[in-house]
Amino acid sequence: MSGVQIVRVKNSDDGIRLNRWFLKYYPGLSLGRFQKLLRTKQIKVNGQKAEANTRLQENDEIRVPPLDNEKKVNETTVSFSDKKFIENLVIYKDEKIIVLNKPSGLAVQGGTNTSRHIDGMLDALKFGKDEKPKLVHRIDKDTSGILVLARDRKMADVLTKAFREHNLGKTYLALTRGWCDKEFGEIKAPLEKIDGRVQVSEGGKNAVTEYEIIDNVGNKFSLVLACPLTGRTHQIRAHMEYMDMPILGDDKYFGNERIKDAMFQKKLHLHAYKIDLSYIYGKKMVVKAKLPDYFIESIKTLGLNFKE
Repeated sequence: MSGVQIVRVKNSDDGIRLNRWFLKYYPGLSLGRFQKLLRTKQIKVNGQKAEANTRLQENDEIRVPPLDNEKKVNETTVSFSDKKFIENLVIYKDEKIIVLNKPSGLAVQGGTNTSRHIDGMLDALKFGKDEKPKLVHRIDKDTSGILVLARDRKMADVLTKAFREHNLGKTYLALTRGWCDKEFGEIKAPLEKIDGRVQVSEGGKNAVTEYEIIDNVGNKFSLVLACPLTGRTHQIRAHMEYMDMPILGDDKYFGNERIKDAMFQKKLHLHAYKIDLSYIYGKKMVVKAKLPDYFIESIKTLGLNFKE
């Protein structure tokens, strides 16, 4: 048949299911048509009839019928300004991963009333690879700092598993109102989402956060290092509020009373400061993200001691 191609499976696609392979390279191919092409043996693997869930191996040969139109559908373009913008967020890059320093206010993925987000700009970060990098974890829209991307599907699987099993140590920096007389320790308080808000609840999921107060202004403000040992939504924000130390600029977890202060920019003072990737690399590997300017200014305004 004219236009038929025999495509060899790349190393980066080793282990992928056949249906996901077609979704990756032919995003405009509908599920119904894909299934029909399988039934009529127009799609084969190594000359044999295949199933949608067939696992592909490197160098397998896929018979692909003419699908030029399906290949072009859903291709995305990133504007020149967004391309330069997201390139400037890159703080580390190698063959395995890319690390961004995400600004506060930029969502990781799209949603209601959210059209501009990291996920929509990832095509600009291929840097010579055939595929765009993949999201393997998320941070809140209003939280700034480290966001790790996998540069291929295999590394995405490795990182997703490592994040899920908490093998990558994450450290956040928070500027809080209030103070605790115990300078370091663990916050063990189960969390549950109630009425759209994460709260400490006996019936909630286990949540543990290590913290250390590295400097404070009396009992008014504290600079806190926080390491979540579990991965609950809004964990640090809810735990800090539970400790009567709500994070400055938090519009959702602000304690019993919201306090506005003209000294500070009205932004969440929570920053994903560093991540320990040693588990992935088999050697010491820590990446740090510079604090945003407004956070640095707030620290200076309060005369707190912190050296990056």
